[in-house]
Amino acid sequence: MKNRNNQLKARAIIHLDMDAFYPSVEALDNPALKGKPVIVGGSRERGVVSSASYEARKFGVHSAQPMATAMRLCPQGIFLPVRMRRYKEVSRQVFEIFYRFTPLVEPLSIDEAFLDVTGSLRLFGQPESIAEKIKRCVLEETGLTVSAGVAPNKFVAKIASDMDKPDGLTIVPSDRVREFLDPLPIEKMWGVGKATREALMRLKVRTFKDLRQMPVKVLEKKFGKYGLKMHQLSMGIDEREVVADHEVKSISHEETFSQDIQDIDAGKKEILRLSNKVAHRARKMQAAGRTITLKVKYSDFRQITRAETLSSPTDDGFEIYSTACRLLRKTAVGMRPVRLLGISLSQLSFHGKESQFSLFDRDEQFKKRKSLNMALDSLYEKHGEDSVRPGTLLEK
Repeated sequence: MKNRNNQLKARAIIHLDMDAFYPSVEALDNPALKGKPVIVGGSRERGVVSSASYEARKFGVHSAQPMATAMRLCPQGIFLPVRMRRYKEVSRQVFEIFYRFTPLVEPLSIDEAFLDVTGSLRLFGQPESIAEKIKRCVLEETGLTVSAGVAPNKFVAKIASDMDKPDGLTIVPSDRVREFLDPLPIEKMWGVGKATREALMRLKVRTFKDLRQMPVKVLEKKFGKYGLKMHQLSMGIDEREVVADHEVKSISHEETFSQDIQDIDAGKKEILRLSNKVAHRARKMQAAGRTITLKVKYSDFRQITRAETLSSPTDDGFEIYSTACRLLRKTAVGMRPVRLLGISLSQLSFHGKESQFSLFDRDEQFKKRKSLNMALDSLYEKHGEDSVRPGTLLEK
């Protein structure tokens, strides 16, 4: 009876991960792609893989890989550009299904989330039954599959969801957590990269069980606080709660160019375009920010950032652009080839539409810009972000 009471008190966490989401949406829209090695990403010359179908993964293609490498590994692959607007549209459908079963939904990305269904058991049944219902709803309403892991905490649930992809369902009861984790290779643990794995191998730690049985003092001496964290996770201990509605800390947009930018005027044009995109997203979220950060990655992959904090928050593209241009003087843009530029707006404050104008009533010029931004946003919503652009961006 005591064991049963402990199980009843345990949390019920589901980790849901859409299967090869971008390629699956492409196959949904074009059934001829079904079963084909579909690779979604940037330009073939300089871009990276965003996502690959399982057929493409058999050739060694994976996300964040240079597209040129993917082409070499899978020359018969079908290479498609990212259609983020379409993916977000499908993502909204999927998350709407998640929210039917619990308000405690913690998005990790556009295609992945944790759900705490502890409070939903009386209404929808046992956790595994809820996971099955969610999977069935997603398939019936979107035509896509999702893999699920059910466990008493987030760490174990996330590992479980990856065990039987695609379209998998792995259930780890609270009294079988160690049995589930013990044989797993140590690479399955969050944060264990190549260097940490090699250090653990030197300690003859290859599995979760090896790590669990390692003296805590040895791990703490070798890895500091992270050694203690790894030891806890190896025993299946993870007390983090599912946090709904993560606070957005920054709004950013960046671009990797098909050809290096060689002069500062070209750099300013790209910064103007990026600034307008960031500003539009901020206004859409009813947010404004005080800190503007410029990110520059040169052709040799060296990366720098420069930031400036304003006296008042802004969601105006021209003000973001003007600040970024001041930051541009502190870089080598125009003297060294540039591969990537990015703009970020942080130190955000959020406000309702009724208070939006007060942020810009410093003078008449700001009121005019506010009216202009409202008109631009209306056009963006109707015709897309590229429907209206400053004249300078129309020049070749």
